[in-house]
Amino acid sequence: MTLRPILIHPDPRLKKTCDPVTDFDTALAALADDMLETMYEAPGIGLAAPQIGVMNRLLVMDCVKEEGGTPEPMALVNPKVVWESEDKNVYEEGCLSIPGQYAEIERPKMVRVQWQDVTGKAHEEEFDELWATCVQHEIDHLNGTLFIDYLKPLKRQMITRKMQKLKREQARA
Repeated sequence: MTLRPILIHPDPRLKKTCDPVTDFDTALAALADDMLETMYEAPGIGLAAPQIGVMNRLLVMDCVKEEGGTPEPMALVNPKVVWESEDKNVYEEGCLSIPGQYAEIERPKMVRVQWQDVTGKAHEEEFDELWATCVQHEIDHLNGTLFIDYLKPLKRQMITRKMQKLKREQARA
């Protein structure tokens, strides 16, 4: 497995819609493994392929955060929300591509998602609470949407300027 560098906003690849995955081969399984390792190392609970510069509809997540909890790594290929609850939840969201920045975002409390695994097998499952927020956040990435796109323009611009400054500092280091 290989740790992959995570793109930092602003990067044009983070604003593009990703292509559906059509090849369910060993390279896809290896990519999912790399993404999980990168996500755990970061550390985060979700990572979408465009965040590592791969423009395919693949995301990984594991929302088990309790100390001593059993990890539940998931790789979702070509995921789509097919139902969402009217009930909403607000979570303070962050993003590995926008390090150190957090904001309260309202999303449906529960969603039903259809996807394929890395072998191409179809799945459908309902997610709620943090899992629902995470899967929606990561699917947004596949559609070129960042959590800061839900914020008011002034707050979004402020965060973008902070990320531009961070990128300049990293380039000098």
